[in-house]
Amino acid sequence: MKIAKRCVCCGGERLVASPAILMPFLAHRIFGWDSTEVTAAWNLRDLAPGRVYSLCKTLDCAACGAIFLDMRFDDEEMGALYHAYRGPDYCAMRERFEPGYARRNAALAEGSPSLPQIETLLAPHLGPRPRVLDWGGDTGLNTPFRGRCAAHHIYDISDKPVIAGAERVGLEQARAGRYDLVVSAHVLEHVSDPTGLLREMTSAMTRETILYLEFPHEELMRRADRDDRASAKRHWHEHINFFSEAAIDAMTARAGLAVLERVSHPVSAGGATSQVFSVIAKLHG
Repeated sequence: MKIAKRCVCCGGERLVASPAILMPFLAHRIFGWDSTEVTAAWNLRDLAPGRVYSLCKTLDCAACGAIFLDMRFDDEEMGALYHAYRGPDYCAMRERFEPGYARRNAALAEGSPSLPQIETLLAPHLGPRPRVLDWGGDTGLNTPFRGRCAAHHIYDISDKPVIAGAERVGLEQARAGRYDLVVSAHVLEHVSDPTGLLREMTSAMTRETILYLEFPHEELMRRADRDDRASAKRHWHEHINFFSEAAIDAMTARAGLAVLERVSHPVSAGGATSQVFSVIAKLHG
């Protein structure tokens, strides 16, 4: 695990820091760290008794407005966090830390009712039966145009069975796929190097390929006053990157992408409504 010294979106070095807590589920699953109660019996002369959690920092980029966790997990740590993601063992552990999670996860597994909305947004850029790669697409349940695309490939760290009509592919096969559409929905907010991952995605694209990105437009990022945003973000969970409009523009430009559309809109998932960014891009030039 490294500590960020530059913005993960624009590369800027002017970062405002504020203390925060790494949520107990992440601390336990990644590092095996647990919160503990410090009592007088510890005989710590200069430290007050109380419950101790895993300390981290919230970083706010003064240049592009991205807000992110200072901890940048390496591949092994990310593997520990997302191994068998949302599977039985994962859900049981998370339910222990966060009662009610299993019920929320079951609702998410039903699929997104907002998929037609996304397909309507993408349709003007594509033919009637596109070849689609879903990067981080899990089972393929929420891939746009599923069931009516010429190819439905999924590149994902998961080994879950995919839905009928979909095919799981490796990185080399993804790079050779010549896709009309590459989709990455609700992935970039989870990863330590979102700009680097975008660059990797471009290896599966040609000049004609459309890239569709979707990630949360967090309530914190929609505040008109950004002066206190870092201090308002006191805890970090699996979403370790919060994106602003300027951060998206900087991140995509650094990855060699030109943004065609960028909209913020509500979507439904798991019985709840949230705000997301939808970004449509192509390789620059």
